[in-house]
Amino acid sequence: MMATQFWQIGIVILSTFVTAFSPILLKLGAHKVKSLKEAIFNKNIVIGISLYAISYVIVIPALKYGDLSVLYPFVSLSYVWVALLSVKFLKERMSMGKWVGIFLIVLGVSLIGLSV
Repeated sequence: MMATQFWQIGIVILSTFVTAFSPILLKLGAHKVKSLKEAIFNKNIVIGISLYAISYVIVIPALKYGDLSVLYPFVSLSYVWVALLSVKFLKERMSMGKWVGIFLIVLGVSLIGLSV
């Protein structure tokens, strides 16, 4: 396997951003669901599930050529994006503990990225 390149990391980061919109949409859709049929035809749920699939398709070229041990930890950035998007779109609040967690995730991913 060849060494992981920055374009591969960029693709994985793009994928995490696409992935982050999925749980936001699933939560918005879940509020209106009372049955399986409603879930299947709920626009937000369908788009949320589709974004998960699209994010995995986006990441395939990076995984094909890069080191999984380098690339996959970057997937944890999706937690950062979800937290930030939850504040913006769901009006959720961020506690100090959540900010510390985000900082630690970014720090960990940065250390992995610097080791490339």
